[in-house]
Amino acid sequence: MDIELTSAAIARIKKILADAQKNGLRLAVRPAGCSGLEYVMETVNEARAGDLVKSFEGFDLYIDPESYKTALTGLRLDFQQDVLTSGFVYHNPNQKGACGCGESFSV
Repeated sequence: MDIELTSAAIARIKKILADAQKNGLRLAVRPAGCSGLEYVMETVNEARAGDLVKSFEGFDLYIDPESYKTALTGLRLDFQQDVLTSGFVYHNPNQKGACGCGESFSV
C-alpha cells in the first residue's frame, strides 16, 4: 500500500490516538461537498472487515479498500502548523479538482 505519512503527520496521529486512548486510525473518503468527496479520519481500536492495514511505530493505519482504490492510492499525508492554523494536508495525486472552501475534492 503506497500511502505515505510524514514525520509530522505520524507525531500528530500518535498524539490524537493517545488522547483518544485508541491504537489505530481509519482513513476513508465519503461523498460530500460540492466537489464530490471528503476525507474521513476516525480513531479506532481495530480494523473493519476488509480494511487494508499499514503499521507505523506505535499505531496502525486502516484504509477503507474502496476508498483506496478510487481516491487514496499514492496519498501523502502531512501535518502543518503555524501561528494561526494547524491541520492535516493531503497531497493526493488522484485529485482532479477541489471546491473553493477546500472541504471536498474530485478524482
